[in-house]
Amino acid sequence: MVKIERAMGAIALGAAVLFLAALPAAAQSTRATSTLPMPSVAKKSHRLIVQVNTNDPAMMNLALNNATNVEHYYKSVGEKVEIEIVTFGPGLHMLRDDTSPVKDRIKTIAEKMPSISFKACGNTQANMSKAEEKDIPLLPQATVVKSGAVRVIELQEQGWSYLRP
Repeated sequence: MVKIERAMGAIALGAAVLFLAALPAAAQSTRATSTLPMPSVAKKSHRLIVQVNTNDPAMMNLALNNATNVEHYYKSVGEKVEIEIVTFGPGLHMLRDDTSPVKDRIKTIAEKMPSISFKACGNTQANMSKAEEKDIPLLPQATVVKSGAVRVIELQEQGWSYLRP
C-alpha cells in the first residue's frame, strides 16, 4: 500500500513538473507576472441587420430606436458593433427623400453614429419609379443594394444577427 501511495505521489509530482515546464518562464514566477503588462483581450465585434419592410412611421422609429440602443450599449461596454438598416417593399419610404417621416432622425443618426448604415432595395425603388412614373429620390445617407431581401439573406449567411422590430 505504501509503495502504491509513493508511486501515485511520484506520478503527481512528475505531472506537476511537466506542467510547469510547459509554462512560459514569466508565468512560473509571481514576481515576473506582477511586472508584466496584461495581454490585451480582443473585444467582441457584433453585427446586426434591422429589417424595415412596412410604411409605418411607428415601425420606422422603433427600428431607429433599436439600432441606436444597440449602438449605445456596445459602445458603453467597449465593444464594436456594425448595424445595417435594410429597407425594401413599402419600407423603402423610410429612405425616400420625398416621403420619409424619419429623414431628420436618419440624418442625425448617420452624422453621430457611423456604425449604423442604411440600405435601400434597388428592386423596390425601380418598381416604385415605374408605378409612380417618376424617379424615386433617396436620402443621401442611403446606399442602394440590388435587392433588400437578398441583402438580408447574405448578411445572415455571414453570421449577422437579425432583428425585425
